[in-house]
Amino acid sequence: MSLNKNKKIRKIRKKLDILDNKLLNIIKIRTALVHKILMNKKTKNQIIDRKRINVILKNIKKKSIKKKIDTELTKRIWGNMIKAYINFEYRKFKKK
Repeated sequence: MSLNKNKKIRKIRKKLDILDNKLLNIIKIRTALVHKILMNKKTKNQIIDRKRINVILKNIKKKSIKKKIDTELTKRIWGNMIKAYINFEYRKFKKK
């Protein structure tokens, strides 16, 4: 690989690192909101809301199409994020 291409890759990766830091800040805010919702749930069976999940995924697909983003990519990202937050809620759930 030429030195020039290496520089270009490093420059792009630097931009990705900056974007990753912004994503981490957004995840922190999202996690706080999910935690607030969790505090309002009375039982563990309220953690998974299949209807809500389907609505979210449909909306993400529509928005992805509108913004010309690969719908398979966004479906996988949101699907995994939803699974991760479900796991988070189960771990943090405390009976009242």
